[in-house]
Amino acid sequence: MAEAGVLDGLRATTTWWFAPVFRARYPKVLLDQSAMIVHEDAITTAGTAFGHVDMALSIVRESSPAVADIVARYLVVDERPSQAPYIIPSALAQSDPVVAAFERWVRDRLAEPVSIPEAARSLGVSERTLQRSVQRAVGTSPIRFVQDLRIERAIHLLRTTDLSLEAISRKVGYEQANTLRTLLRERTGKTTAALRTV
Repeated sequence: MAEAGVLDGLRATTTWWFAPVFRARYPKVLLDQSAMIVHEDAITTAGTAFGHVDMALSIVRESSPAVADIVARYLVVDERPSQAPYIIPSALAQSDPVVAAFERWVRDRLAEPVSIPEAARSLGVSERTLQRSVQRAVGTSPIRFVQDLRIERAIHLLRTTDLSLEAISRKVGYEQANTLRTLLRERTGKTTAALRTV
């Protein structure tokens, strides 16, 4: 549909790991790589390798939420409204050398305050170039990308260590554990306790 221009000016989704290529090839499409399903006008798009299942359930749910719930239970398919918890920031970053360098720079400083102007200077690009590169490759701002990397690391530490949330917060650059707790809840829809048990 994007190739035919049908999605121009419309919001759509695709699988998250294809987003940088999709954005470059179809710049007129308003890509939402975090959504599993996007309904826009009379068009429904789906992301992920099994997006057809999410799409089918979404279409059934429009007519009958009860039937959709029963089908989901039979198929053992959980409600997954967002791809965001599954996105691997470093995989997206590799599509652009500036963003890949920015990712390495940030990972080396996760516990420190991150300055976007300082990062741009260190990488030998303008702040505007860095912002455009991150937006084009990852679909977000440099600050949001830094948050994504911090959240990714925090989740890893939650699942692989017994460190307190306060200690993990400091390791990923947040002085207050509550800031990290709020971000984790917003991005994953799960509590820190639930993330530890996954």
